[in-house]
Amino acid sequence: MFTTGQWTFAAFFVVVFIIAMIYVYRKDIVLHKKYYKGSYKVFLGFLAFILILFVIKIYLKE
Repeated sequence: MFTTGQWTFAAFFVVVFIIAMIYVYRKDIVLHKKYYKGSYKVFLGFLAFILILFVIKIYLKE
C-alpha cells in the first residue's frame, strides 16, 4: 500500500512537525499564560457537553 520512501517521509514529517510545535509553544508560553488563563474551563465544559450527549443517546436507546 505504501512504499518505504513514503513511510520514511511520513515519519520524518511527524518528527519535524512535533519539534516545530514544541519550539513555537515554548516561544509563546508567556503569551499563552496571559491571554488564555481560563481556557481549560471552556475545554472542560465542552467535554461535559459531549458526555451529556452520549448519556442522553444511551438513555433514549433503551
